[in-house]
Amino acid sequence: GRALLVLLLSATVSLLGGLIFGYELGIISGALLQLQTDFHLSCFKQEVLVSAVLIGALLASLVGGILIDRHGRRRAILVSNLVLFVGSLILTLARSFTVLVTGRVTVGFAISVSSMACCIYVSEMVAAHQRGLLVSLYEAGITVGILLSYALNYIFADVDEGWRYMFGLAIAPTAMQFLSILFLPVNPVKLSSWDSDCQKGLIPLQDAEDRAAAKREPCQEKHYSFLDLFRTRDNMRRRTLVGLGLVLFQQFTGQPNVLGYASKIFHSVGFQSNSSAILASVGLGAIKVVATLVAMALADKAGRRVLLMAGCVVMAISVTTIGLTTCMAPLAMARDCKAATDPNASYSLTQQPLTSVFPQSAVSPISPASGAVKNQAGPGFAATRSLTKVFTSTQSKEVFPNSSLIQKRDLVGQSKKGTVESTGPPLTGAPWSQHTVLNWITLLSMMAFVSAFSIGFGPMTWLVLSEIYPAGIRGRAFAFCNSFNWAANLLISLSFLDLIDAIGFSWMFLLYGLMGVMAVIFIYVFVPETKGQSLEEIDQQFSRKR
Repeated sequence: GRALLVLLLSATVSLLGGLIFGYELGIISGALLQLQTDFHLSCFKQEVLVSAVLIGALLASLVGGILIDRHGRRRAILVSNLVLFVGSLILTLARSFTVLVTGRVTVGFAISVSSMACCIYVSEMVAAHQRGLLVSLYEAGITVGILLSYALNYIFADVDEGWRYMFGLAIAPTAMQFLSILFLPVNPVKLSSWDSDCQKGLIPLQDAEDRAAAKREPCQEKHYSFLDLFRTRDNMRRRTLVGLGLVLFQQFTGQPNVLGYASKIFHSVGFQSNSSAILASVGLGAIKVVATLVAMALADKAGRRVLLMAGCVVMAISVTTIGLTTCMAPLAMARDCKAATDPNASYSLTQQPLTSVFPQSAVSPISPASGAVKNQAGPGFAATRSLTKVFTSTQSKEVFPNSSLIQKRDLVGQSKKGTVESTGPPLTGAPWSQHTVLNWITLLSMMAFVSAFSIGFGPMTWLVLSEIYPAGIRGRAFAFCNSFNWAANLLISLSFLDLIDAIGFSWMFLLYGLMGVMAVIFIYVFVPETKGQSLEEIDQQFSRKR
């Protein structure tokens, strides 16, 4: 009975942790539509507000590891819940732009600490054959959180100061997670020996010989310094290589930016403006949920390594296909940011030669904030110069444009204009309008890409990271890799428009395809299979020189 209770509470903590993460990433896109009018935000201020979460997350990844290792995973989650409560309260009661930014930095710090601590805590609490399922549950929570945030964005879009409700409602799942974890024991890694872990049924050892060895020599937790991550002791350098390789390839295969063009791809296959954005957000979100459930089911059967490699292969094929089809049928580029201070202000334009004129009847407006998250457990996201590309990563979270909200708030600012100024040909002559088959291939490729990421890199990166390091340095190692995840996401997002200017949209996606092939080779050579092994066995496997 006690083992079942631990299992259910661990699942609850994992799911709620992901849900809060996804919710906080997704809610800003709807809230920003109201905030830009209530606070008269310029494009720059909108970017600052969205990227404030990133600043908090980066701070957390620098100091959160010490908190997790020194004070325990359970206490770190409890502290992050309290910090998130304070951050949500600040946002709900905010009366100035500075207070809003402070609240978002606080929230970013809290969800980053929580994302790391949840993955590690759950991986240590449950048996080896359930670890993949329960850690992957965090990724599923993220996707559900994003979809929930869109639903609430829509509900409160017409409510006066509805953004206060949007930010404030994050307190509910935070309180539920806080109460759930109070009933869970302190992590088993703090216990004196493997034998006591085994008796509690938390980390069952594989066979009688392991149990006998554990009884003969109690396992003293080793102590590591941060610099040990780069030394040969216990093969730590190779573990760090595996961790950094996974988080960097997760970003460099193009996941944040592919999703930034979801709305344009939906529009190009013939969906009108409203249905385009709704399908891009809810449709791809639903695909992501289904794919994550598949990953949860297969993580402990097929194994982490197999899912990572299969996901990478499909991602590489998908982005290469998008690159080739957009080469023959280029996508139209839309304008990005709209400052609310001047209803007739011109949009900032990405310097893209394919930009077309959009008659009002066919406009596919892009919300001021759209993005993609790490799969968090995918923890990770970033801010860009153009708010269409404000990306968030985590453990892999994707936030899509929601144009129905913009329309409801009448913030597109085109009611007095027939068209938006542009350098391109009229819409009816746009090259992509004549390539229906190629456009559908592009759309299906994007769906395949989202599914492959949600089965492979999305959940598996964070699952492997929570397994491969010794208990004594697991928190700091996870945080170190996580900081590279956020930084890479920021770099990719900020450089995206410049790279498109330099080499073109199609070549950019072909480059992502090449990175996908390199990722497959990296995983095949360096990443071992960890399914069905206790954390101690994984540690021993890595400690042997290979």
